[in-house]
Amino acid sequence: MSQLKPISHLDNIPSTPGKFKLEKSQPYTHRLRFHTSLSKLTLWSSFFLVFILFYYVLSSPSPSLPSRRSLNDSWGGPSWEKRVTRSAQRRSSHGLTVLVTGAAGFVGTHVSIALKRRGDGVLGLDNFNHYYEPRLKRDRQKLLERNGVFVVEGDINDSSLLKKLFDVVAFSHIMHLAAQAGVRYAMQNPGSYVHSNIAGFVNILEVCKSVNPQPAIVWASSSSVYGLNSKVPFSEKDRTDQPASLYAATKKAGEEIAHTYNHIYGLSITGLRFFTVYGPWGRPDMAYFFFTKDILKGKPITIFEAPDHGLRGGIGHSEEEYREWWEEEGSAQLRIFNLGNTSPVPVSELVNILEKLLKVKAKRKVLPMPRNGDVKFTHANISLAYKELRYKPGTDLETGLKKFVRWYLSYYPGSGKKSSWN
Repeated sequence: MSQLKPISHLDNIPSTPGKFKLEKSQPYTHRLRFHTSLSKLTLWSSFFLVFILFYYVLSSPSPSLPSRRSLNDSWGGPSWEKRVTRSAQRRSSHGLTVLVTGAAGFVGTHVSIALKRRGDGVLGLDNFNHYYEPRLKRDRQKLLERNGVFVVEGDINDSSLLKKLFDVVAFSHIMHLAAQAGVRYAMQNPGSYVHSNIAGFVNILEVCKSVNPQPAIVWASSSSVYGLNSKVPFSEKDRTDQPASLYAATKKAGEEIAHTYNHIYGLSITGLRFFTVYGPWGRPDMAYFFFTKDILKGKPITIFEAPDHGLRGGIGHSEEEYREWWEEEGSAQLRIFNLGNTSPVPVSELVNILEKLLKVKAKRKVLPMPRNGDVKFTHANISLAYKELRYKPGTDLETGLKKFVRWYLSYYPGSGKKSSWN
């Protein structure tokens, strides 16, 4: 802090007060001036003190402000523990007790409801981030609550919260779906992918390795790990060392991390390489979702096409199929499965079906595929999943999209013309 300048009207006063003498002439006047000077000195000193205090308050580091929801407000306490316990209560003697991370997400919501309906105890965990419209996640949360699933609001990187959940409930399984999704968003916010998909996964594994008994873990990898691999259909034995996006790289890293924790700590881990998943309550950043939105609004839709016209999407899952592979999980220590459809569908065919269901002609804009992390094609070999899990997709594309369109028009009333399913 810079020194204060001396006060001008005191410049002539000697530094030693004892040597200050009043002139004999006009003693009263000088005494009055002296007292007046002292009064001014006191006043200025007060101002100076106030200034110092004010500066100290402003410059001192303020204590950390609580976040929008502090930990004490969001979890903990008898009432909270009661809700957690009730949600995780199994209705079947042979049922599982499952913690579903990312429960308010698209896949997490469907999996949680499917498990709950068959009698398993299910507890959800989600941080309700703003990657896409929070309203959709909150409405999924309401849907889960109507089905008896309580969703704890918290982050998978919060070790204290995870340990508390395991103190309250002895989970037999973890369905780890929480992740930063999307391929192109990684170019804007790469740190979020490392935070959620790598650090968050490690945090889950760190907690699971320490509890007794250890829960079996099923987690969401991605078909994106096949990256620039040109051999199709993609098999679990194919190389996955050429990721085309940061998202794919973090999912590949997750598979290697899973191998490490299985090798060192004996954790039972099953990874699921999801191909394109679609349906009611889907993600707004998926092509079928924003295609529907733009077609209804009369906006052009952009279709990125590879040089060989090979941009395709392997599609098809249902709640029944989720139950099938889940029931088979638990025997192997470390497994990876493709979950997709053996019949790849061109994006142009996807648009054709949407046009038919919506009764609206799409305004198509076909462009070359940019270097933004998207892959040229995706095609699943699911022979291993069928052999081990009896996984067999049973929903054709038009049937699945019809269910999605029905949901979309009911969730966004007035969004466009009525479709052919009415």
